[in-house]
Amino acid sequence: MIIKKDPSRPYKLVIATLLTIIIAVAVKTNSGFVNFLDTLVIGGVQHWDSNFMTSLFTIVSFLASPKMDVIWMILLAFILWGGRDKIPAVFAICLLVGGDALGFVVKHLVARDRPPMHLMKDTGYSFPSGHVLGTVLVLSIIWIVLVPMLNDRTSMWIVRMMLIIWLILVMLSRIYLNAHFPSDVVGAVTLAYAWLQVAEYLYVRYAPRLATIKGFQNSNY
Repeated sequence: MIIKKDPSRPYKLVIATLLTIIIAVAVKTNSGFVNFLDTLVIGGVQHWDSNFMTSLFTIVSFLASPKMDVIWMILLAFILWGGRDKIPAVFAICLLVGGDALGFVVKHLVARDRPPMHLMKDTGYSFPSGHVLGTVLVLSIIWIVLVPMLNDRTSMWIVRMMLIIWLILVMLSRIYLNAHFPSDVVGAVTLAYAWLQVAEYLYVRYAPRLATIKGFQNSNY
């Protein structure tokens, strides 16, 4: 099985969920400490202001947009489906759909306004960052399902380092472009990780049953 039982998964879920709740409550109550940290990080990131950095982070932000995340995940699912990994392909789509739905609910529960002077094309509430949430989920499929197929530790390490760097760039781009507060992007990571733990649990429980259904019987899982 691609995703195996993990005795530590409940603990990971609890920790990620608690962190998300703590950040969300702090944001909702307009915590002075969180506002201070946000201001400090924003000042540091936006201090890099230059034409090159603006162009770089604009491109990064576009490639990591929620619409592009859908395209990337469909592409990954298509590749997996064609490689006899039909169940992981379905898992990939469900992971993103469920994560986006959860993010939508949290956005409206917290109802945080965007940072002042944010880009006009950025609409909706600020917490959590949809760009970062979707990126974590897309990268999770690559990390969990595709990278182990390389069967070479050096290649696996290089690819995973590239995934981490990309996630960091996406997080920085949303702060640099003034589309989100730093707490928005951190909260998106913890929320995505919490949802991933739930999704992995469901995969471990139901993938073997799905493999008995016609159309999935020859699928790897």
